[in-house]
Amino acid sequence: MYISIFSLFLLCGCNLAPDYRKPTLPPLPATFKEAGPWTPVKPDDATGRGAWWSVMADAGLDRLEERIEHGSPQLAAAVARYDQARALVRRARAEFFPEIDTTASVQRERTLFTTAGTYYNYRDYAAGGIVSWEPDLWGRIRNLVAAARADAQASAADLGAVRLSLEAELGEDYFQLRGLDASISLLRKTVEAYAAALDLTTKRFTGGAANELDVGRAKTQLASTQSRLEQQVANRALLENAIAVLIGEQPSVFSIEPSGDFPSAPVIPIMTPSHLLERRPDVAAAERHMMAANARIGVARAAFFPNITLSATGGSATTTGALLSAGTGVWALGPALATLAVFDGGRRFADLAVMHGQYAESAANYQQTALNAFREVEDQLSLLNHLADASSRQEEAVSAAERTDHLATIQYREGAVDYLQVVIAQTAELQAREDMITVNTRRLVAAIDLVRALGGGWHNPTS
Repeated sequence: MYISIFSLFLLCGCNLAPDYRKPTLPPLPATFKEAGPWTPVKPDDATGRGAWWSVMADAGLDRLEERIEHGSPQLAAAVARYDQARALVRRARAEFFPEIDTTASVQRERTLFTTAGTYYNYRDYAAGGIVSWEPDLWGRIRNLVAAARADAQASAADLGAVRLSLEAELGEDYFQLRGLDASISLLRKTVEAYAAALDLTTKRFTGGAANELDVGRAKTQLASTQSRLEQQVANRALLENAIAVLIGEQPSVFSIEPSGDFPSAPVIPIMTPSHLLERRPDVAAAERHMMAANARIGVARAAFFPNITLSATGGSATTTGALLSAGTGVWALGPALATLAVFDGGRRFADLAVMHGQYAESAANYQQTALNAFREVEDQLSLLNHLADASSRQEEAVSAAERTDHLATIQYREGAVDYLQVVIAQTAELQAREDMITVNTRRLVAAIDLVRALGGGWHNPTS
């Protein structure tokens, strides 16, 4: 008997899951193709991965980002999913330990003694317990635990991805709102300038120096600009409401003060492509899902082998009545061989094929997720590089349009040109300035997207 029990413990070291290996990816380059002027991460870089938005150097954004952790319902839901995954790990790990059940019963009986013509009452009391334990002979429980643990790690990575996504979405909305602030400020100044131009044109018309056509053009230009101003104010209100929901606030009681300061695009440090795979939460989650699928292959293989359950029962039974009172103790100990299906129509083979298919699917998903990560970084680097050049060219366009508007206004006052030339010049200057705001806003949003593509913040991954 001792030899048999010892043999069971030896079998408990058996594991039918395949050896886990990460899938190989195409050779990784030493640097990103679109790296351009961006600063490489230094090994001693101490910038924290958590408050990555601090590189944007905007106090308003800092205050809003800090409210996401405790206010966002989406983040709270992701935390709840992670808590569930951790509980499932504990549930799977509990299979390693014996299960102890207790039983108790009370039964009342009544017996007729015919010789005496009398009824006698009896009570039967029973109490006991059952202990059962299933040795993990084929690694089924270990692989269930490994799969649950990998799922929990994937859930933790998913939580990180949700947190990063919310933080980045807030950053994008915030800088788009600041871009609208700049656009609204520009349009308000423009409305004042166009109102003054209309007043001048009206006076010139009254004095006979201008015609009614010039007045009509000035009125059209002013009204059109006022309409654009109201549309931008409405767009700002929508963004403000979106930010309120992100941080868990009621839009009706939330507001962000307009700001006349438009932040500059920061220089984002980048790491080597190989480190990207260690930092992206979605890549980490995809790899953990693959590990869980690998462990479930071992669970499916274990179904082809019998399970041994060791059980023990014990307790006592007592009978009391008018004529007697007696108590007995009961116990039993022994293995019980679980029934092994001889024929199941191929169900277990199908289950095993499903697990292999799920592993192949998760491996392909991991590769696709990794490739998408590299593409997203390259996209944002390319966008930032070209937007920086576009910003320089747009500054030149603004200067040229401003000069043209100034000359056209002087010539109109001197009677050298009609008001149409002024309208054309003013429209061109306004468009150039709005385009400048658009380019700068896109640069800020692209900087946020680059940080998201890099996995959130930066530090030496090996530290």
